[in-house]
Amino acid sequence: MNNHSASREILGVGWHFPVRIDRRLPGEFAPPDRGRGGIALARYEEDIEQAIRIILSTAKGERRMRPTFGCDVQTLVFAPANATTFGLMRFYVEEALAMWEPRINVRDVQVNSTGVDGRVDIVISYEIRTTKDERTLVYPFFVIGEEE
Repeated sequence: MNNHSASREILGVGWHFPVRIDRRLPGEFAPPDRGRGGIALARYEEDIEQAIRIILSTAKGERRMRPTFGCDVQTLVFAPANATTFGLMRFYVEEALAMWEPRINVRDVQVNSTGVDGRVDIVISYEIRTTKDERTLVYPFFVIGEEE
């Protein structure tokens, strides 16, 4: 195993989100480490991306056994679409990812209004710590408040 493969292994494997069944049938090609007909798994970079989406879409207090897990960005759904709200979104996203996703370094968070039905794109630029792989994730968010 080369160094790149070893560092990717550290990134981990988790249940695919949303949860689904790996529907490959016996006899269909599948890598030897993947089961057939079991729970579908997210691997490496895909696992990290899904973890980021889970963190951002979970409101703090939503999980009984881990009430501080999640992101306060959900509290801004009814806020006005203005610079103050966008600044809070950026802060909440940076805070949540720093707390709950130790496999990445957040490089930048930008919040852009799309001008379409309250949609706001939260653009997260990050680096995977073990592989130094730089990535960007666009997380769509919707505000119902009035635009200013």
